[in-house]
Amino acid sequence: MALRFWHISASLLFATAATAWSQPGSAPIVQPGAPGHSGKTLSAATAGTPLREPAKADTEFMQGMIMHHSQAVEMTALMPARTHNKELLAFGKRISISQSDEMKYMKQWLEERGKPVEMEHNMAGMDHSKMDHAKMGAMPMLMPGMLTPEQMKALAKATGPAFDHLFLTGMIQHHGGALTMVQELFDTPGAGQDNQLFDFATDVDNTQRAEINIMQNMLKGKK
Repeated sequence: MALRFWHISASLLFATAATAWSQPGSAPIVQPGAPGHSGKTLSAATAGTPLREPAKADTEFMQGMIMHHSQAVEMTALMPARTHNKELLAFGKRISISQSDEMKYMKQWLEERGKPVEMEHNMAGMDHSKMDHAKMGAMPMLMPGMLTPEQMKALAKATGPAFDHLFLTGMIQHHGGALTMVQELFDTPGAGQDNQLFDFATDVDNTQRAEINIMQNMLKGKK
C-alpha cells in the first residue's frame, strides 16, 4: 500500500522543491527518496550551489521527458468519461497530478539554465483526438514507449473493461519507455552529473518501476 501512495507524495515534494528553487533561502528544499524511504532536506548552502552547464544529453532528457509526461497526462484525461473503475480512476488521478507537477519542475530546471523547454518538432501538448491521424503517422516517435497515434485513437474509442485493459497495457508500455530514457541518460558519458537532474532521474526510475508493478497486479486481478 505504501508504494501506491508514494508517487503523489513525491510529486508534492517536487512541487515544494520547485518553489524553493525560485525563492532562494525562503524555504527548505526537499528531495524525495525512493519508495519506502523518507526524503532529505537540502541545506541553504547546498541549494545555493552555482548551476553547472548541463550536458547536451541532460537537456534533451528533460525536454524529452516533458513530452513523454505530456502524453501520460493526456491518457489520464480520457479516463473520467470512459471508465467507472474507482481504483483505476484514483491511480490515474495520481499519475496526472504527479506528472503535471514534474513537468513544471523540468521546465523550471531548463529555464534556469537558459535552455529551451520544447524539443524541435515535438508532439507535446497535441490533442490526438482532434488531429489528422494519417499525418501524425508520418511524425517520428522521438520518445521510447510513447503510444502511437493508432494506440491513442483506440484508447480514446474504448470504454469500460476494454478501456481499462488498453489503459493499463498502454501505461505499462509508456512507463517502460521512461525507464529506457533514464538508462540511456546514465549510459551517456558526461551526462547525469547535475545533482538535481541525477536525483530527479533516479526518482523517475524508482517511481515508474513501482507503478509498473501496481499496474501489472491490476491486470492480473482482471483475469
